[in-house]
Formats: sequence, C-alpha cells, structure tokens
Amino acid sequence: MTSIAQTLKDCEAQLCGPGAPYELEERLVNGQPMRHFKNAPNSMRELLDAGRQHGDAEFLVYAEPGQPEERFSFNDFYRHVDALAYQLVARFDLQKGQRVAIAMRNYPEWMMAYAAVVSLGAIVVPLNSWGTAEELEFVLRDSAADIVFVDERRRQALTPLLIDLPCKLIVARGQADEHAVDMAALIDEASGKSMPQAWEFDVDDPVQIMYSSGTSGKPKGALSTHRNITQALFSFECQAICAAMANPAAIEKMFAAGNAPCSLLSVPLFHVSGCYAAFLVNLRGGRKIVMTYKWDAREALRLIEQETVTVFSASPSMVIDLMQHPDYDKFDTSSLFSVGGGGSACPPAFKRVIDQRLESAFVGTGYGMTESNAIGSSCAGAAYEEQPGSAGTLSPLVDFKTCDEDGNDLPKGEKGEIWLRSVTNIQSYWHRPEANASAFKDGWMITGDIGYIDDNGFVFLADRAKDLIIRGGENIYPAEIEALLSQHPDVLESAVFGVPDETLGESVAVLLRLNNGKVLSEDEVRNFLAKHLAAFKLPKYIEFASAPLPRNPAGKVLKKDIKAEYATLAQA
Repeated sequence: MTSIAQTLKDCEAQLCGPGAPYELEERLVNGQPMRHFKNAPNSMRELLDAGRQHGDAEFLVYAEPGQPEERFSFNDFYRHVDALAYQLVARFDLQKGQRVAIAMRNYPEWMMAYAAVVSLGAIVVPLNSWGTAEELEFVLRDSAADIVFVDERRRQALTPLLIDLPCKLIVARGQADEHAVDMAALIDEASGKSMPQAWEFDVDDPVQIMYSSGTSGKPKGALSTHRNITQALFSFECQAICAAMANPAAIEKMFAAGNAPCSLLSVPLFHVSGCYAAFLVNLRGGRKIVMTYKWDAREALRLIEQETVTVFSASPSMVIDLMQHPDYDKFDTSSLFSVGGGGSACPPAFKRVIDQRLESAFVGTGYGMTESNAIGSSCAGAAYEEQPGSAGTLSPLVDFKTCDEDGNDLPKGEKGEIWLRSVTNIQSYWHRPEANASAFKDGWMITGDIGYIDDNGFVFLADRAKDLIIRGGENIYPAEIEALLSQHPDVLESAVFGVPDETLGESVAVLLRLNNGKVLSEDEVRNFLAKHLAAFKLPKYIEFASAPLPRNPAGKVLKKDIKAEYATLAQA
C-alpha cells in the first residue's frame, strides 16, 4: 500500500472508530446491512438547524453585475427561511409528502426555498433551470408538484402552461400577477414568525426528488430520504476532515495565511454538487458563500480578490476558464487555496493550468452521481498529486465492486461495470418500477459506469455511464436527443455521442443517416432540436452518413465504433 493510501486509511480509522465524531455502526436498510454515521442527524431539519449557531457571522454574498452586493448573516438567512416556511403552511396549506419544486437560477431565494421545504418535511423537487418550458413541464407533471418557486424567466415560461398544469407559482425577483405570488412579500408579511412544527416523520420518509436524465430519453426522479441526504452530508464532512489530516503541511499553510474559509459558488444549486458540497456543507459549517449571478471568469476573479475567497470548486472547464483568463494577473488571487474539479472527467489542461497559476494549491476531484447523492470517492491534496488519473478513495459508507455484463462479480482490480452499495444511495426512481428493477439488486446500485478499484483503494473510471456525455459538468444522455431526431421526417437513423474537448471535457456530436433523397443542413438540424432542448444539449458537430450505421447482431448501434471513427472531430 502506498504511503498516502495508508495515511488516509489511518486518518479514517481515527475519525470513524468507537467514540469518534464520525463513528460508524451497522444498521439494516430495507433488510440490508449498511454502515451509518452513528451521530448523523435523523432529519433534514436537524441537519440544517446546526447552522443557526453561527448567528450574525456572514453567510451569503450575492453579486449581480451593476448591482450592490447583497449580504446575509446566518441569522438573516434563517429569519427568511422561518418566515417562508410559516407562509407555506399558513397560506398554502402545505402537507406532509407534498411536492414543492424550485425552478430558478442561483439566487439566495433558491437556498431559502430549499431550506424551508425540507425543514417542514415536505418533498423538494429541484429543477434544471436551463431546461426548456417543455422539459420543465414534463418534470412538474411527473412529480405532481403543485407549488413551484420560480424566477421571472421561469414564470414567463410556465405561465402559458397553467391552463392545464395545476401549479401555484411563487416568484422571486419577478412580476407577481394572478398566477404568481411575490416571494419577497410573503417573507415580509411573516417576518419574525417561527419555523412551524414539522410533521411526525420517519428517517426513511422521502424528502427530495432530483431529476437526472435517463436512458429512455426522459428524466427520472431520483427519490432520496432524510437518511440518504443526512448521511451523505456527514460523509462530505468526514472525507474533508480526513483529507485535511492527511495533508498537515498544506493545512498549516492555509491557516497561516489568516483567511477565513470562503467558497465561490458558481455551479448550479439544482445539482448535488452545488446543493450539498457548496450550500449545505457550508451552511452547517459556518463558512461564507459568495454566489454569482452567472458564470463570468473575470467577475469571479474580482470576487476572489474582494471577498478573499479560499475555495473554488466547479466543473473542470470553469476552472480552466478562470486560470486562463487574460486578466488573471490583474487580480489578487493569493487567498485561493483549494481548487476542485467535479461533474466530469478532468481533462489534461485542468491540472496543467492550476500548476501554472497557483504555487501550492490543494487540488481535488471525485466520483459521485445524483443517484448516490454525490457520494462515492474523493481525491485531494497528496492523493491527487500521486494519482491524478484516479477518482480517489471511497467514502467509509461505500462498498464497491465491478461486475461483468451478466452481473457476475469480477476480481478486485479488473475493469467492469461499477456497482455501489451505500446508505446514501437513493431510495428509488420516482414511479419507475422497470428502472428500479434494473438499477437496484440486493442493496447494490448498478451505476452503468465502467471502471475498477486498485489494491491501494483508488477508484479509476474508464467510461462514465457508457453513452453519457458530460459537457462542462452537465449530463447529456444521447437517448434523449436521438428520440427527438427520430421524430424528424427526414431522419432515418441517428447516433449521438461525445467527442473529447480540451476545455469542456466532452462535446456533443451527431451522426445522421437521412431518408433517400433528403437533404438537411447542420443549421436545420440544430434549429429542430433547439425547439425542444436546452442550449447546452445541442450538438457541436453534425456528420451525415451515406451507409447504414454499424450495428451488432442484435441490432444495437455500435457507439464504440462510431466514437472511435469520429474521435478526431475536435481536431478537424
């Protein structure tokens, strides 16, 4: 075992042993024995209430170009949350098990809505705000959410649908009307009210449905319980402390700089990485968050200097964008200590640009998914320097194995399909019995990812979710795009796949075969897709095939062969 692997193992033993803060114990979940953090909260309300102890310390800075920064202490934040929760019960008669969606960009109100809903014990449904009205409508119908927090853009998109979509809108920073109640007014009216008493609940009651794209082409709702998320948050904390213990020299240098911990939030809150690792972990830990209106590398540099930001974790493409900005040297980024790249495989440029810009950054990455509530493995500091191609070592909650195509266990170190067993894995897919039957077996979750774990306990990914494309941290499932292309009268067959991208990790490519005699331009194809898809899902490369697409004897398109043939598209 390598020295860093042994060090991490020793640190974990100290943190998770009997009487330790992150003591482990075994409990049954659906009849399966799983490791738990003994001291983790039993509810989201208890989890979030830990942040109240930080009082008047600054919690949140919201920066929008051309506007003065908005600042919230922890007390300010919780006053807003309590008033909003009071109104959800008093004015909207919110009930246990009721679904409440959030469809807005990153605003302070997003965080307030989330905290209010889960503290009451209702079920929060974070929606991808980049989606089209058609995509938002599908998820709202699928989840049967009847209260939706929106910003102005989403209010305009959803209002025409309200004729037959039974939703009540609460709008933040937008226009109130007969369909939408003003969120600020709601909070002001209940200023000073206490958080209502939560309903009686069980630790395995559902509390969140977070949608992720599915191989059927339509999003699936990943249903999490209080237990799933509270254990996941404790895992984040445990892994972070373990990494700090394993890298004492780096941590000493950070403390010597004298900068209070402060994170720059630039990733969407509707993803597990933004919601958990950026929002909830810092809320509990008493650390300041700086939130931007939208991603802009120069604005991020300004805020890093102004707010003495110490932590920046984003998609690899955003990190590269920041480090390579032509104005980088015009700003003081000396406070920046920890830099993380998550949400996609880190391209070679990721580590290179960090090494060029930051003398001794604490760099990290990891492996997790929506269905595991972001928990899997993590790699930071010395571990990342020693194994930059790895996704790190496992959370103490996680069991890992690889299997062949028939579900047979493979020897350790042999590449295969990754199966995970953990208390943080979602309870199920919302109303998807067929997906549940194929994705969960005897307590194990079949990820669809290909990889292996070596003798030192480091996880390596060879292929992520098979056909899944991860562009700049956003998940794109080819089946969704292929399903739309099949509806075009001139398209005979299609294959959507990812090609390497130096900055974004991957870009979307499409290979089309048209009906005899038909002709389509690239712009016509993109315009057709743009009516139904968010902009980040649109293909960068469109190729046309004159011969049938390659298929195996069972008739399945050989994506692997197509990807190999067109792998150099980005170099053309």
